[in-house]
Amino acid sequence: MEDMEMLLTGAAFAVLALLGVLLWLLLAADRGRRQSEARLAQLAETAATLANAQAGLDGRLSQMSAQTAAERAELARTLQERLDGVSRRVGDSLEQSATKTAKSLGELTKHLNVIDQAQQNIADLAGQVVGLQEILDNKQARGAFGEVQLQDLVAGVLPPSAYAFQASLSNNRRVDCLIRLPSPPGPICVDSKFPLESYHALRAADDERDLKQAQRDFRTAILKHVSDIRERYILPGETADSALMFLPSEAVYAELHATFPDAVEQSYRARVWIVSPTTMMATLNTVRAVLKDARMREQAGVIQAEVHKLLDDVKRLDKRVGNLKRHFGQAEDDLREITTSAEKVVRRAERIEDLQLETDETTAVAGEPPAQVTPIAGNG
Repeated sequence: MEDMEMLLTGAAFAVLALLGVLLWLLLAADRGRRQSEARLAQLAETAATLANAQAGLDGRLSQMSAQTAAERAELARTLQERLDGVSRRVGDSLEQSATKTAKSLGELTKHLNVIDQAQQNIADLAGQVVGLQEILDNKQARGAFGEVQLQDLVAGVLPPSAYAFQASLSNNRRVDCLIRLPSPPGPICVDSKFPLESYHALRAADDERDLKQAQRDFRTAILKHVSDIRERYILPGETADSALMFLPSEAVYAELHATFPDAVEQSYRARVWIVSPTTMMATLNTVRAVLKDARMREQAGVIQAEVHKLLDDVKRLDKRVGNLKRHFGQAEDDLREITTSAEKVVRRAERIEDLQLETDETTAVAGEPPAQVTPIAGNG
């Protein structure tokens, strides 16, 4: 019996447990259903949103397609306009280029004509150079060439009274140029000849042996010319104790100083100064300064006397200015006194007029005789 009761109790508990499980399952199924419904609603909402987005996207795509088409049309129109503009500019540029090309060809033709003329001038100049070479090869003509260049330099710097060309000396020698300087140093002689043949041989030397021989010949020619100048153009008591050897070629002058310094030193010891056109110009400028200084010294006495006279004139002028200043001071004092007297006269007249008016008014009122006028003090 007790076993039956325990069995029944266990069955009841089992039934209750089964009912609890069923109830939990039902609740879980209901909760899952509600979640499913909410999920389905959310999916429906998402689908609606996607549908709306799809519709908006379709609209945007349509709008973008229309805008793209319009932009393509505008781009095509712009490109066409630019192509037309470029075509016009290219046409204009081609036309201008053709005009400029034609003009350039015309100028080129002119330049070619000028070049042809220049070539002709060069050919003429080449002939003149050949003629110059012939002149330089001739000793007499070469001397004349140096003399002409020397004359141009001297005449362009010094006054005519300071030089003489082809001047005769007491030893019956004629110097190319005599520069008249005051003593000391005295007149300076200038020789314009130069040994061009030995210089050409020096330039034309091909090997070492010819070069050394040409150098010896050139040194010998230079030293001989220096000796001739010293003997002919340095005369004690008549000329300066030195003379100038003028080389009308800067190339010869540079070669001499660069390669033959010993010959230059010997010319210094012989008191013969070798000059080129450039150094001759500097020497002439120095000579002009010396002549100017000498002339200033000659005129120093005259200038001093004139300065003394000028000082006397200034003193007389200062005295006369003082006298005039005193006259002006006296005139100023006189004017001041005249002004004072005039002011006093005006005051007297005003006083007299005031007294006269007072007397007339008193007489008219009281019938009395007019009062006497009181004099105004002052001697102005």
